[in-house]
Amino acid sequence: MTDAPAADRTLDARGLLCPMPIVKLSKLVKELEPQQVVLLEATDPGAVPDVRAWSKNTGNPVLHQETDGNVMRFWIQKA
Repeated sequence: MTDAPAADRTLDARGLLCPMPIVKLSKLVKELEPQQVVLLEATDPGAVPDVRAWSKNTGNPVLHQETDGNVMRFWIQKA
């Protein structure tokens, strides 16, 4: 996690299946101030394409992504 930016908030979506990680992410991002970063942790393999598509559609960039075992982590900045 050396390249990962600092997160202002963390969203634990481990164990949740599509579409819940994205639903919870969308709700949390609305609470953030512009430029704040949320760390999303998910175990659903569908999170990778889902987060990518959500980021593209909303304009909130994924700053960093990594996988540790079955946990995928995404650092997303509110635009």
